[in-house]
Amino acid sequence: MRPTTKDLAKAAGVSLATIDRVLNGRSGVRQKTVDAVNEAIERTGFQRNQVAATLARQKGYRFGFVLPRSGDEFLDVIIKHISEFDQASRAEMIATKVVRIDDHDPHRAAKTLSRLSADDYDGIAIMAPETPQIRDALYRMRERGIQTVAFISNQQEEGSQSFVGIDNIAAGATAGRLMARFLGHTTGSILVLAETMQSRDSLERRLGFDKVMSREYPQFDALPTLETHGTAERTRLVLANAFAAHQDIVGLYIMGSEARVAIDLAQNLCGEEKIVTIAHERTPSTEHALRAKTLDALINQDPGHIIRSAVRTLRAQCENRETLASQERIRIEILIAENL
Repeated sequence: MRPTTKDLAKAAGVSLATIDRVLNGRSGVRQKTVDAVNEAIERTGFQRNQVAATLARQKGYRFGFVLPRSGDEFLDVIIKHISEFDQASRAEMIATKVVRIDDHDPHRAAKTLSRLSADDYDGIAIMAPETPQIRDALYRMRERGIQTVAFISNQQEEGSQSFVGIDNIAAGATAGRLMARFLGHTTGSILVLAETMQSRDSLERRLGFDKVMSREYPQFDALPTLETHGTAERTRLVLANAFAAHQDIVGLYIMGSEARVAIDLAQNLCGEEKIVTIAHERTPSTEHALRAKTLDALINQDPGHIIRSAVRTLRAQCENRETLASQERIRIEILIAENL
């Protein structure tokens, strides 16, 4: 039979109350005692019954997903998966809620985060640009007893449990490899678009893209990143100026998650001269563009897996335990028209 908490208490030489405090990460226990309990867990092979532990709490887990207020189809996809998870997880006493922040004003975003209370949320998963104000707000949130995890766009550097998403350096390198393979023996300039370079995922994707292009494909000139700030007007402006300034554009790499406007505009601006276009994230528009051959390849991460993984990571943090690394690893998917 599996070791019980009574067996664990006997092995560690402590009371059941102390075992309960250690397992639930409560204060008032000396580090020497915590170490003794953890050593006993390893020695006895103790595994906590999480369903029973949740019932013992007499309440379920409440997790919030903090999303930017600006966005288009990809955010709709994320919100849809959060809603589906919320419906499916009620039997496990887990509730999820979406919180929107002003991603263009870091002070207002930080103010919204400061209002989140440990009375309402056990954990927060956040997708937002990395700014000092948001980073400090997350530190203060953890001080209030709310667990945090960044998802899709990285915020923190506290180890493997602080981020759920793909390896964005590898994703950018994949985009570079695909771009060069699709272009073949062509030479010319490649446009690179991002919503904002304050987002760590864009920074890392650009780093991976440049590593491949500069090292192995010097015949292509990857131009400096153009920021669209997520608005159609600015996207039109920067693309029109880029095509006017560079007559040898042969490729377009869209690093952000919202590609609809950029794909349509680039198609009109390049005219009959087809350019190779690589984008990120599966949405109705990117699916349509793949089928219409205005998008050559799509680098995707499964949003349903990301939502489930973020919840599992937050719950593990609440329960002071590790997650299964292989289960939380988000794979990079390459989609083309033929495998949609």
